[in-house]
Amino acid sequence: MPPARNRRRVPNTRPGGPRKTGRPQDLVRRTAFDVIRAVETRDAYANLLLPARLRDRGLTGRDAALATELTYGTLRGRGTYDAVLALCSDRELRRIDAPLLDVLRLGAHQVLGTRIPPHAAVATTVELARSVSGPGQAKFANAVLRKVAMRDMDAWLQIVAPADADATTRLSIAHSHPKWIVSAMRDAVGAAEIGELLAADNARPRVTLVARPGRATLEELYDAGADPAPYSPYAAVLAEGDPAGIDAVRDGRAAVQDEASQMVALALAEAPLDGPDARWADLCAGPGGKAGLLSALASQRDARLLAADVQPHRAGLVRRAVDDRTGVVAADGTAPAWRPASFDRVMVDAPCTGLGALRRRPEARWRRGPESVAELGPLQRKLLATALESVRPGGVVAYVTCSPHLAETRVVVDDVLRKRDDVERLDAPAVLAAIAPGLTGLGDGPYAQFWPHRHGTDAMFLALLRRT
Repeated sequence: MPPARNRRRVPNTRPGGPRKTGRPQDLVRRTAFDVIRAVETRDAYANLLLPARLRDRGLTGRDAALATELTYGTLRGRGTYDAVLALCSDRELRRIDAPLLDVLRLGAHQVLGTRIPPHAAVATTVELARSVSGPGQAKFANAVLRKVAMRDMDAWLQIVAPADADATTRLSIAHSHPKWIVSAMRDAVGAAEIGELLAADNARPRVTLVARPGRATLEELYDAGADPAPYSPYAAVLAEGDPAGIDAVRDGRAAVQDEASQMVALALAEAPLDGPDARWADLCAGPGGKAGLLSALASQRDARLLAADVQPHRAGLVRRAVDDRTGVVAADGTAPAWRPASFDRVMVDAPCTGLGALRRRPEARWRRGPESVAELGPLQRKLLATALESVRPGGVVAYVTCSPHLAETRVVVDDVLRKRDDVERLDAPAVLAAIAPGLTGLGDGPYAQFWPHRHGTDAMFLALLRRT
């Protein structure tokens, strides 16, 4: 070993501390990596954390767009990239330190899923590996990613997801979805469309805005650069730019809200009922998207909304989304403080696996397992049963989930109604078609199911039930 005075000094590369090279691209990739790690270690939501990180680090324009693409692309493609990395690494993936594995996934996405030149993608990822795990692991990352770069995505898919593999395995790897989700989605949409649905889950979602009626207008959103949306009379699509830069959004008069989410709220408001129409309720109102629209609609009709959420901090978010006429309470929707038959219209946006929003929350596919469906089932049934007790005879309940999983949708409704003879199912597709005449592909009824590949929305389920 040479004398200590002759050793080459190595830069300080403590794990977790980014190298301060001053290059914007280092900060872009470090930002994507930090968000991915937070998703892995703290159950953070990328769609909430990333915008804050971009603002804190002053990333805008093309740098912000690249950080967004690297973050979401890596989270979406994790299953496919892991299959490729497993063939390119001489270590089992489970034996690679978790931070380094996330660096490798980030590098694989740059090589296989972007237009970044492979040599640049490898070089910048190796630098990130050096920053995160030190020079020894950087050499390992370099060796692995050079093997990844030897083929393009199509060539790798022929190897990791060959045509002769069983259909579930092939679809799982090719479209980066866990096998249990592939099976559940196929049961819901059918074998003919399963590939289109999984591909749509991996497409970048458009940003859809809602102009809350009586508080904002579509013209305001159009003037800010948004375009008309196909279905909701209060929706606009923002092709590019930060929604927070729009005055109406910043003031809370408009908001980001998926179009299917808007449509199910409108369906509750427009569903035919018998008798008065003055008292509305949202039993699972947080964080306030549907409650914000329902509140505005109720005010225009001189009705009043009560918005409840079991978690106080979510109830606080609801308060920011609704008007002053709306009552907001932190209350358990399964054990309500109000009397039975108190309301004319009731929304139950039940907690679910979120499989219908994988475009916007790609990390959800890796967080949940099939056991989550069984765990949530009793709560979903209890909430729906409570809603049916809370609505008066002649009133309407909307049961909504952001999931197409049959066990969270029609099975829940059918199970609850099997024990009752005082509830009728309304034709939800017909109610929605009356709001948006061009809206089709929701199913034959009485339930309605939105789909990303058919409608460009989240996979939102709706049942409209009238107590007789």
